[in-house]
Amino acid sequence: MSARRRPGKQGAHGDRPGDDDQGTKSQARSGSHVGFLTGLWTLMTIQNWVLDFGRPIAMNVVPLEWFPLNKPSVGDYFHMAYNVITPFCLLRLLDLSPRRIPATLRYMTVVFMVMGASIHLVGDSINHRLTFSGYQHQLSVRDNPIMQNLEPQSLVESFELLYFYDEYLGHLMWYIPFFAVLVLFAWGSFVPESAPPAQRHLPISGILLLWPSALYYWYLVTEGQIFSAYSVSVVAILATVLYRRMTSDQVLDCNGRFLLYTFLLTLAMIIVWVGYLWNHAVLRQKYPGLVYIPEPWSWYSTL
Repeated sequence: MSARRRPGKQGAHGDRPGDDDQGTKSQARSGSHVGFLTGLWTLMTIQNWVLDFGRPIAMNVVPLEWFPLNKPSVGDYFHMAYNVITPFCLLRLLDLSPRRIPATLRYMTVVFMVMGASIHLVGDSINHRLTFSGYQHQLSVRDNPIMQNLEPQSLVESFELLYFYDEYLGHLMWYIPFFAVLVLFAWGSFVPESAPPAQRHLPISGILLLWPSALYYWYLVTEGQIFSAYSVSVVAILATVLYRRMTSDQVLDCNGRFLLYTFLLTLAMIIVWVGYLWNHAVLRQKYPGLVYIPEPWSWYSTL
């Protein structure tokens, strides 16, 4: 009769099944380089353009009869798809980071992003529907003619609350965690200066993705009015690059360079955009603050 194996001794050295696999995965995460994430960056670029940028375009193109005013519009369904796909892309991005990021931090940032995007979904849907009643997006809530004729006037404050949820709270809870994920990934994307060129330099696919990615982030920053979150992200990445360079002779790998170059190209586009509309009389009244960055759709509505 063969000897019966004792409980708890599943291997030659008493290891449990899967221990070797977990150790191998952990070593692979810390000791290997995944290369340029062409598939993931391409997926994020396409879904950003189609589901986010294409959302208001779809709402304006699709006949209103197909989606009545008391039902979700086609753009709302685009937004719902974005809210489902983007969290998985960001979680996958963090999972592929060469530097291990705590699971609690990963999930908290993504959860807050989904909460903010969902708040924005509701507010943006109603605000877009108001345009069919004569609402003018280039004007403030109280300056809109339909609001001035609203009775009782206390209802205007409810629409101002809706605008706050849409343009402020929703955007902040959506975009701050979104950029935080990108910064966390960039912080872990460093290799020694002596690493092979394939790990340090952008491949052709990365160069081709730079322009559509930067153009989308230009739209995101200007339309979302999130220059503060964007600028903090750029400064955080640049500061980390300088610190690593001075203390450990490490440089950004190809994925980190892709993010940094994308953000810098975005900054150049924002400067050109602001310079072009610097003396716009109508938009100057709507954006009176110190930081003047008009929204593209507000500019479009003035044409």
